[in-house]
Amino acid sequence: MSVFMRRAKLADLDRIMVLERETFEADAWPEDAMRRELESPHAYYLIAVDDEAEGDAVGLLGYAGLLAPKGGGQGDIQTIAVAPSIRGIGLGRGLMHALITEARRRHVAEIFLEVRADNPIARALYESLGFEEIGVRRRYYRGGIDAVHMRLTVPPAVARPAEAGSSGAAAAERTPLDERDAEARR
Repeated sequence: MSVFMRRAKLADLDRIMVLERETFEADAWPEDAMRRELESPHAYYLIAVDDEAEGDAVGLLGYAGLLAPKGGGQGDIQTIAVAPSIRGIGLGRGLMHALITEARRRHVAEIFLEVRADNPIARALYESLGFEEIGVRRRYYRGGIDAVHMRLTVPPAVARPAEAGSSGAAAAERTPLDERDAEARR
């Protein structure tokens, strides 16, 4: 499998809605709301697909959306979903990193989101990315589930020069194999 991310198009709406309904069931967005999101000049939606799948087998692995008017200073993670068959490999983190990068391009200083209080995996992901809890919205989701309101102060992009004699920025992140092996055993 080879995961490929690209900007979502209106032609992706049907596949997005299948995953939306599968993931969020009673809290799924209506199709017309998702269509408006995809068409909005203030929104940035990505999809992830298996780049090695062919024909009808090309399935949607995940999607995520950011609402952030350029120059507005603030943005909202509108939604993120990863297909159940692919959860746990880091796709959600990759989608979030891509949205944070886009927010930075739009000069967004803060990103907000809501997450179900009963979703510890998503909450842990957001906390690991630097989001902090700023409040609780009582009974926000159907079934009376609270939403945890979170905020990320968008960190500046970090650029480092490559080490002398190396090719590319990735060389600055190199760790000798024996050190990585020792770290993995800890």
